[in-house]
Amino acid sequence: MIRIGIVGYGNVGRGVEAAIAQNEDMSLVGIFTRRDVGTVHPVFSDTPVYPISDLEEGKADIDVLLLCGGSATDLPVQTPSFARKYSVVDTFDTHARIPEHFAAVDKAATTASTTAIISTGWDPGLFSLMRLLEQASLPVGSGDAFWGPGVSQGHSDAVRRLPGVADARQYTIPVQKTVNAVRQGQGGFTAREKHTREVYVVLKEGADPQKVAQDIITMPHYFDEYDTTVHFITAEEMAAEHTAMPHAGFVIRSGRVGAEQEHKSLMEFRLELESNPEFTASVMAAFARACYRLHQSGCFGCFTPFDVPLGLLSPLSAEELRRTLL
Repeated sequence: MIRIGIVGYGNVGRGVEAAIAQNEDMSLVGIFTRRDVGTVHPVFSDTPVYPISDLEEGKADIDVLLLCGGSATDLPVQTPSFARKYSVVDTFDTHARIPEHFAAVDKAATTASTTAIISTGWDPGLFSLMRLLEQASLPVGSGDAFWGPGVSQGHSDAVRRLPGVADARQYTIPVQKTVNAVRQGQGGFTAREKHTREVYVVLKEGADPQKVAQDIITMPHYFDEYDTTVHFITAEEMAAEHTAMPHAGFVIRSGRVGAEQEHKSLMEFRLELESNPEFTASVMAAFARACYRLHQSGCFGCFTPFDVPLGLLSPLSAEELRRTLL
């Protein structure tokens, strides 16, 4: 059994707890939280909850820690810190900062002889793999990834961290005109041309809405390159209309094959998710298996989804994969 620990118990952490129960080769050691342990109510009543400080003391019965915090402030600190003692998997999704995050985690994990896999989930993660596969298969062509319509966990979390914000949900919406153009082989579109963003915010008492809106639309790596609309609503409206966490997305590449590039080919990978965090958690669980296997084979340091043989994600043996899926 692969012994799993969960760090952080928000939407993704709850999803991981449920995902572990669906994988017969995994067992959950417990949830590790910064909150008062008594205020955390797990999905399953028998799931242990511990203070995060227990990890600092070192728990020998954990094979892989799944880090379920946000990319804005949690994971840049937590992933390299915990990689000094444990093998870890995270969902760091600030694309522009992945190289520096990789370098920090790789230094920590290599020094400690642990194994880390960063930026799992579906984008980065599964979509990253599809971008690679599509570009390698159709070198003459162009394509892009689109996200939505749906709730972005990372962007919502980034807004909630702003001063004056009590709660927030951010919806990403593809621009259909651009989607159609990419399917026809056009490329070179800017972030602003591909997506719009809608943000629903509950303000803290006394907060300045104009300042909060400006902080959102100018936020680097999240909103500054997009047409973003900010809506201020009540906590009651948020609870009534914005509690679901759906998402969707697709990766498209159109290319040409043949001696004269005479034949058009279109590749497209699509996801439609009723629960973004629970699907993300399920992908994390698969990468936890790969992380454990890499560590068992003596592969230390930091890895991304590009570096992980896909067979390591499956509970099936290599022989079973060849027989049933190849």
